[in-house]
Amino acid sequence: MKESVSTESFRPADDVTHHVGYLLKRAQAALRSAMDKVLREHGLTVPQYATLELLAQHPGMSNADLARATFVTRQSGNVVLRGLQEAGLITRPATADHGRARPALLTEEGQARLAEVQDAVYAVEQRMVEAIPPQRVAALLTDLDRIAVALED
Repeated sequence: MKESVSTESFRPADDVTHHVGYLLKRAQAALRSAMDKVLREHGLTVPQYATLELLAQHPGMSNADLARATFVTRQSGNVVLRGLQEAGLITRPATADHGRARPALLTEEGQARLAEVQDAVYAVEQRMVEAIPPQRVAALLTDLDRIAVALED
């Protein structure tokens, strides 16, 4: 159930750079830039890394599920999967057993590449979290989730 916020009580800041949306986008852009930097050193992109992480946790995900979870289109997700497959980091069957889904799995090389890059990526997240007082992290996570739910169609 979505909670509603009274529009009468909320007024955005006069300076657009102090609006919630602007600050969220600024934080997201900073995170993406930091992630791009550490992943580039390992020959991966953010969507490729996210795909490896998801497949490590949920082996056999389909292209459609991975695309949704990594915030890319199905077409872009297919390009990511094809690149990871060509690099020997994942495997997918040539044809689907049923329907169109071809479940993806990490290879040993994919597991090794993920393991070697995780510390660098987790260090980026640690830098982010250290900027927030520890007692406020749980509330921030809850608030970010609420924001996403409030804006979902």
